[in-house]
Amino acid sequence: MSGSKKKSDSEKGSSSLADQMKNSMRFEEDDPRVLRLGSPVSTLRSRMSSSNTRSTSGSSASVSGRNVSSSTSSGSRKIKIVPAGNICPSGNVITGMRCKPERTVLNDNEMIPGMYGYGSIMPGGAMPKTRRASPESSGVASSSKNNPEELNTQANEIYKKGNFAEALSLYDKAIAISPGDGRFHCNRAAALMGLKRIIEAVKECEEAIRLSPTYVRAHQRLGSLLLCLGQVENAREHLFSLGQKPDQATLQKLQAVAEHISKCTDARRLEDWTTMLKEAEAATTSGADASPQLFACQAEAHLKLHQLKDAELWIYKARMYEPSATACQSKIFGMLSEAYIFFVQAQIDSTLGKFDDACTAIERAARIDPQSAEVTGKLKNMRLVGKTRTLGNEHFNSKKYAQACTAYGEGLLLDSSNSVLYYNRANCWFKLGEWENSLADSNHALLIRPHYTKALFRKAASNIKLERWADAVRDYEILRQELPINEEVAENLSHARVELKKSRREGDGKVELVSDLEKFRAAIASGRLSASVSASVVHFNELSNPECMWISSFMDTLSAKYRSVIFLKVDVKQSPAIATAEKITVVPAFKLYKNGSRKVDTVTATPGFLELLIKNTFIDPI
Repeated sequence: MSGSKKKSDSEKGSSSLADQMKNSMRFEEDDPRVLRLGSPVSTLRSRMSSSNTRSTSGSSASVSGRNVSSSTSSGSRKIKIVPAGNICPSGNVITGMRCKPERTVLNDNEMIPGMYGYGSIMPGGAMPKTRRASPESSGVASSSKNNPEELNTQANEIYKKGNFAEALSLYDKAIAISPGDGRFHCNRAAALMGLKRIIEAVKECEEAIRLSPTYVRAHQRLGSLLLCLGQVENAREHLFSLGQKPDQATLQKLQAVAEHISKCTDARRLEDWTTMLKEAEAATTSGADASPQLFACQAEAHLKLHQLKDAELWIYKARMYEPSATACQSKIFGMLSEAYIFFVQAQIDSTLGKFDDACTAIERAARIDPQSAEVTGKLKNMRLVGKTRTLGNEHFNSKKYAQACTAYGEGLLLDSSNSVLYYNRANCWFKLGEWENSLADSNHALLIRPHYTKALFRKAASNIKLERWADAVRDYEILRQELPINEEVAENLSHARVELKKSRREGDGKVELVSDLEKFRAAIASGRLSASVSASVVHFNELSNPECMWISSFMDTLSAKYRSVIFLKVDVKQSPAIATAEKITVVPAFKLYKNGSRKVDTVTATPGFLELLIKNTFIDPI
């Protein structure tokens, strides 16, 4: 009896509270914002139906984190939910029956349209946007989010499919939970290798070995990475550590890289820059394809071969790599690898006339490897060169051109590959009226730095002074392309063209450019030493080749001296038919013809030797 009375009181209290809620919210029964939890469309129906919690009349149960009052009558169950602490659109605060929920089923991203949960603020009756996210959508089961072993296993499966970025993300999560497990760091290194992030992979392997010194796989992986970086000895140490041996393919790669680096070292000692470049390239293609010190080696070889653009490209690639702890201890050519990169950078900057940058680079190299005699020697040398340059500039600005020449010359004795010092001295010679010396120093500067516009400008002006009109025209045509609005260049080009036409009409023995095969054959048969003897000297060149440009200057001198001999120039790129007919494979090249037949064939390009050949072949034949 008492049970029935309690039941009745409970129903009455619940009904009264429901009426109060309706009145305070002022909703109509059919208002869409009223949620009928018992209806078939209710989003909570399935959650409620899954609950197996039963209680006697008057008992209270917690469903989905909400207070539920349930009663059973005739086999059916009525369920009413009273949200606690909600602020409704009317502004009234619902108070009343509340109890702390045992657990909250709904997450922040699982808001249900039309339902006010704990602490929800719904301004003006607005409905919150629905956003559902399942853990499976990210490829990670919710049960494994905090389990590093399961994260590692899932990452391994994803790695095998070649999705290195996603695998890396999972390894990161595993490491965040368990940072002291070397396996996770080693596996992370594998994903980084797949993404070509070699230096980061090295650091991960180093961390794995620090955590677990006897971890064989980490040693093997680190050895392979160090081989890619060209660190042969360090790679060998890890590949053969703990009594292990690498597979045959890795062993062959190790031996090939070591052999090419050894040959590269020998070539550098002999200053055989062509061989040095060849062996550095071979070491790279043999397996050390991510080696910053070998990239720097190629940069240095290109620099010594006067291929400045290639040198800049390779040193840029070398500087892209941040050294690891192991890399900081590796050596090449007797100096630390990192120091060698800055050593080469300093030489390139010096060649480009960036003296401050060059000093900064060599000083950094000296800080990295203060024990290297080559580095400290270069640092001392660059400081002395800087002093001579400063002194020369002071003399030049004071119009003491002879003293400036001397100062720049002292700098060139210390650094014979400094294009700026050659250009500065050429300016001094020009001011002193020493046109030949000015031309020679301009050519030296261009030989070292082919695209040195200032040096080409001084060379062209020197040719004007020397009345070498063909060379002046060629120089000013190049300058015209680089400086199209420069009035001085335009005027000098026009002047040189006029003078060139006049000289050809007068037949003053200047070198003639020939591009047609038939005209070439006629020209080599037209030079007359006597009524029955013809003589010709032909210079096969490329106008874009700095060495060929330098040779052209003394060809003009010889043509003025030996007027009975015809001097010709052939640009093999502009005249491939002549180059093919004469079997020209290397430039610069010289051929001497007598009566239309070739007598001498040489690639030697010194003025004295060429003049000797002319005398022996045409003037005083033996």
